[in-house]
This record gives sequence, structure tokens and C-alpha cells, in this order.
Amino acid sequence: MISQMYKNMLSGKSVIRELAEFATARGNEIGYENVYDFSLGNPSVAAPKKLTETMIDLLQTKTSRELHGYSPSLGIQTVKEKVAASLNERFNMNYTANHIFMAAAAASALAHAVRAVTAPGDEILTFAPFFPEYNPYINLTGAILKIVPADLDSFQINFEQFEEMLSEKVTAVLINTPNNPSGVVYTSATLKKLADILYKKQEEYGHDIFLISDEPYREIVFSGVESPYVSAFYDNTLSCYSYSKSLSLPGERIGYLAVNPACTDADYIVPMCGQISRGIGHNCPASIMQLAVAEVLDVTSDISIYETNMNLIYDELKSLGFTITKPGGTFYILPKALEEDALSFCRKAMKYDLILVPSDSFGITGHFRMAYCIDTEKVERALPVIRKFVETEYK
Repeated sequence: MISQMYKNMLSGKSVIRELAEFATARGNEIGYENVYDFSLGNPSVAAPKKLTETMIDLLQTKTSRELHGYSPSLGIQTVKEKVAASLNERFNMNYTANHIFMAAAAASALAHAVRAVTAPGDEILTFAPFFPEYNPYINLTGAILKIVPADLDSFQINFEQFEEMLSEKVTAVLINTPNNPSGVVYTSATLKKLADILYKKQEEYGHDIFLISDEPYREIVFSGVESPYVSAFYDNTLSCYSYSKSLSLPGERIGYLAVNPACTDADYIVPMCGQISRGIGHNCPASIMQLAVAEVLDVTSDISIYETNMNLIYDELKSLGFTITKPGGTFYILPKALEEDALSFCRKAMKYDLILVPSDSFGITGHFRMAYCIDTEKVERALPVIRKFVETEYK
């Protein structure tokens, strides 16, 4: 008999993926250039030239076994050393290679981090708005994900609700900054207050509370915005990173888990991740990609394009009367819809070949997400279409 649990999940497909599939089908009818698809967070800018040159050099100078053989279960030692050194230089940390676990991007890093610091039945708190895949990421481990309601004014942390929900059953807190879907970056004040509460509750409850920091958008921060390094605020932090966004490599599935050297049992967590891999199959990320990213750790794609796109969309939506918290990074924006039913709003937009994502799956209602990782030329062409949609349907 097939698994009933996973069979049941088929009826709960990702809304984002369904909209992306609709956009593709519609594009086949009228040309995809005429579909204004803001559904999927798939990086639109090219990978850096230096990465391409590095890949070519590796292919010409390394042996087939070095490039295509199994990597060590905890990651290639020289790569881990370079990652640790880069983090130390940038964020004044003191990682060693023993604190770095190479993973198949942030999703894999999260899969290992959650299993390393929770047991079935433990509770993990996260904050709305949140990436909806956190539900299967967490709940399928046997831990229980609980959602702290959003601070709708700023999309920083709703501390009043957080403290009410931070019970003795909570062994981990999961944050995402810069945030998908809001684009908001948690401030130093927010992270300091979060850390103070966690330290206090650890002492009160007599057990560790780990902070799992999901950081795939860490490099995509806009001018004038501070982007604090989460691990610098709280000892028991596990940082989950991906090169998918900074280097435009989502298909290559490469990233890492960085264990704060000051956390409880820091020397055990990376070796434990090697054992966790045996049970979940997320093991031995591609050798060639580990070697490649190790040579471009301080390089990014031309992520300035995302700020250009954000400003175009933000200014247009504001002029049309939308209520919006201005993003500080990522390539997402989360305006308030012009009616309470965000799904209805997004369905009306589809009549204009505008593909927007209702906010319900992100843990809040009445908003919609736009992923503006598309060509700036297409963003500019979308603006009059957005204006026509709003003026026709809501004026």
C-alpha cells in the first residue's frame, strides 16, 4: 500500500507552483513575454562571470574523480575552511571548518538543523509571514510548527504574541531574514530583543532553545538597509545558507549549515548532520559545486537589478493607493490587497495576465506577494497593466 500521508498531500499543492504552471500554460497561448508572472522566486540575473570561469578552469585542471566523485559526507575540507574564513572576516565570528556542514542548499541545511536540535513532539515557532514550505519541512520531522501572528505594521517580530507562545515545549525558533515573502530585514534591535528573550527562557525552562536562521537572501539587501548577522546576537544559532540567490544557482542546490561555535554541543552538531543524512538522503552535495563556490565566496550576481525593480513596483503601487511595507531586500514585495479576499484579488488580476500570489499560504490574509526577479524591461511593461487592472476593477 502506498503512503496515505503523502497521497493526502497531493490535494494541498503549493499555490505558488500552481500559479507558475498557469503562467507557463498561458504563455504557450499568447507568448510568455505577454504574461506578467510575479509568482515564482526564480533568480533572473545571470550567474557571475567569475563563477563560469572558475567552472571552466576546474573542468580543465581537476580530475574526473575530484569533480564528479562522492564528496565527504560532511563536505570537502578545503571548502569548509574557506567558508569559515569568509564568515569570520565578514561577520567577526570564529568558525572553523568543523562548524560548517556543506548541504544541498538552504532546504537541506534546514532539514539537518531541525533534526539536530529537536525530537518528535517538540515545538518550533516561526513568524508570519513565512515561507509556506516550512510546514512540511518541520512537521514531517515529527516536530510541530506553530506560527506567531504577524506584526502587520512593520513585519518585524510580534513580540507580545511570541512571548505568549514561547512555552516550555519550544526547543527551536525559526526565522527568515531578509524575509520571504515581505522583503523585510530584521533590525539589530529586533534581533537583540529576540536573543534577550531566548536567553531568559532558556534559563527559566532549564533547556536549550536553538535559533535556526534561514538566510538564502542574506546578500540581497538594498542601499541604506542594515543586514545584521543573526549568529552574532545569540550563541545557540544555526545558520542555513544557500548560494541559489546570491550567485543565481538555484538549480545547482548548494549551500551550508554553519554552527555557532559558542552554541551548546557545537562540536557534535556537524558530525550529527552526517548521521542525519543517512536517514533523509540529503548527503554528499556535488563536489564540483562545492569547489566552484569556494572560489567565489565574496562575489554575487548583479543583484542591483532587484533594487531597481523593487523601486519601480513600489512607487507605482504607492501611487495607486496600496498600503505597503517597503522591502529592505530579497526580490519580494507584500502589499495589502484592495479587498479583504486576497485570492479574489489575485483571480481578478489573472484576467489581465498578471500573476500575483495571495498571502493566505504565508500565514496572513488580505495581502499578495510579487516576486520581481524578472527583467526590468518586463517590469516596466507591467506597470501600465497593473494600473489598468486597478482602475478597471477598483476605481
